[in-house]
Amino acid sequence: MKRDLFTDDHEAYRDAVREFLKREVVPNWERWDDEHMIDRSVYVKAAQTGLYGLQIPEQYGGAGEMDYRYRMVVAEEIAKTGATSFAVTIAVQDDLVLHYLRDLTTDEQRERWLPPFAAGELIGALAMTEPGAGSDLRGIRTRAVQDGDDWILNGQKTFISSGIMADVVIVAAQTNPDAGSRGFTLFVVETGMPGFERGRQLDKIGLMGQDTAELFFRDVRVPAANVLGGVGRGLQNLMSHLPRERLGLTINAFAKARAIFEETRRYCADRVAFGNTLDSLQHVRFELAEMSTELDVAEAYVDKSVLAYNVDELTPTDAGKGKWYLTDLEKRVIDRCLQLHGGYGFMREFHVGRAYIDTRVETIYGGTNEIMKDLIGRELVQELHRHE
Repeated sequence: MKRDLFTDDHEAYRDAVREFLKREVVPNWERWDDEHMIDRSVYVKAAQTGLYGLQIPEQYGGAGEMDYRYRMVVAEEIAKTGATSFAVTIAVQDDLVLHYLRDLTTDEQRERWLPPFAAGELIGALAMTEPGAGSDLRGIRTRAVQDGDDWILNGQKTFISSGIMADVVIVAAQTNPDAGSRGFTLFVVETGMPGFERGRQLDKIGLMGQDTAELFFRDVRVPAANVLGGVGRGLQNLMSHLPRERLGLTINAFAKARAIFEETRRYCADRVAFGNTLDSLQHVRFELAEMSTELDVAEAYVDKSVLAYNVDELTPTDAGKGKWYLTDLEKRVIDRCLQLHGGYGFMREFHVGRAYIDTRVETIYGGTNEIMKDLIGRELVQELHRHE
């Protein structure tokens, strides 16, 4: 079936994205994985090309383009290259950090942070997870205590994407232990603040080029000018940005699953076994048919979610449905694709093998899929009881 989501403008943008990736990413991403770090210079070039940060207002150096379909084009094209670590880093910047810096900042803060972000010169990170607090953000123990006009921040964060290279880190901290959900605040910690230290770059089993770190805050003095979104509004601000975060995870999962499937379909057409190509075997055709159908059905929900987000109608629950279903589908599709590749699927030089490892975390981060299902189920139950 013809896909009607994109216009000619989106396809023209796709051509520019594809050319950039061919020139700047494809020759380098395997080296980035081997070195466990992506060159910072590529973000400057990516920003100049418009690969991310499009929604930054023009007065701060962006395009002021709010259509999320452009973000989806980027996700689809990166997925075709196999550069998963680059895809995740772009997603962290565009689907997470930018929207906190754009939506929650004062005029003075926007003047400070948005122009260098739009230029690709400022890299950000979002620091929520702690050794004892993952999907349950109310378990955060990092603490900030007011001291005059400043705040003294103490605590530890872990599993922080882009934590090593980040110039600014948005940190969630408890500011009033007696205030319940209004006892948390977001702070922007900047490189060079005394007491802010980066621990080791964590040794992950996948996403080797995407740096992930432990962060430590020991009596970090954060000025009031670096409070983000208001004192006591940390949890509310986090919750308000869940649709964008979950949608980003959804589209990346779909893009990667579709890319690996298409690659596997071509492999089955070329690979000869028992005197004929793999796709001459009925079982293989059944596997391809099932995966193609599942992806086409899922595509309808993904596209619907993107359009709903564009008109500010995507709810956290609907975004959560996409997040758990698409990351779970991605995992199943890539596993089946690896099986169809046989021994070659277990080799790092094949995209399917790397994808099998790199995408495993996607059912975990951004809120585990078990948490997504519980949140969806609770809303279903509450909605029914509200109407009794």
